[in-house]
Amino acid sequence: MRTKEQIHLPPMGCGTWAWGNRLLWDYDPSMDSQLQEVFNVCVSNGVTLFDTGDSYGTGKLKGRSEILLGKFEREYQGVNKDKICLATKLAPYPWRLTRGAMVAAGNASAERFGRNIDLVQMHWSTANYFPLQEWQLLDGLGDLYEKGLVKGVGLSNYGAKRLREVYQKFSDRGIPIITLQVQYSLLSTYPVVELGVKEVCDELGIKLIAYSPLALGLLTGKYSSQGNVPPGLRGWVCKQILPGARSLLSCLEAIATARNKTMAQVAINWCICKDTIPIPGAKNPEQAKQNIGALGWYLDEGEVKELDKAAAKVSKPMVQNIFQSK
Repeated sequence: MRTKEQIHLPPMGCGTWAWGNRLLWDYDPSMDSQLQEVFNVCVSNGVTLFDTGDSYGTGKLKGRSEILLGKFEREYQGVNKDKICLATKLAPYPWRLTRGAMVAAGNASAERFGRNIDLVQMHWSTANYFPLQEWQLLDGLGDLYEKGLVKGVGLSNYGAKRLREVYQKFSDRGIPIITLQVQYSLLSTYPVVELGVKEVCDELGIKLIAYSPLALGLLTGKYSSQGNVPPGLRGWVCKQILPGARSLLSCLEAIATARNKTMAQVAINWCICKDTIPIPGAKNPEQAKQNIGALGWYLDEGEVKELDKAAAKVSKPMVQNIFQSK
């Protein structure tokens, strides 16, 4: 069994899913310098975990998010450089059917990064529709670890039941599961409250990563059900959820005002207080600085309970990822 390597997991990371979406729809090379500044601001302030996926930036821009992260790390020369953790998620595409295909996918991601992957994750479980494929691909993730090509292995969009099964499979090979990533926020408590993933993670020594901690921006206070909504699908989601989330947003705003923080900072800090690593996206340096303002302080127990109560009363929470397993 290979000796376990150290992976630095800070209180908060940066999720590059936003970069992936933007790269897919309106990428312009002139964005690179701004994104480099986002990266620099994050690392210099102790945000050293960067999460992406090999499916972010598809078509002609396939893997572009990984390429940029590798470039940004090489060019960054400031404090905390030795703590940078590049994490990616490998998608269980229908044409990836063997463990060898997963090893090849990991090697391709490493090539785009320009170095080995720190944390490799299964992007989602295929248990709901093709469980035989999943076991082959999980074997491939284990192979990447045993070959020394990655420092750690994680999962994404797994429920408590499936997590236990996969944990046992990896345990039999002497491979630790480092992290589990789920959609978790004040508007998406389902994986923790109903599936019980946090209790299982605590029991098994797995760190929970919370993606979309600001619920597509709904928890920032910048959108209104009266018409101030973004275009497209995100706007439709806002119109569906915001009317039933007024009491939660009012509670969030009241705590933010009392704390002299933004609503987004309180929402992210709530995730931290729940002992998770939130990974909000950031498209510009100002967004990154705002997110970093969630660090260095903690909501008190009473504030957390008030937010919990308000979240439980939301009539229509965020729709869960269709690949979230149980």
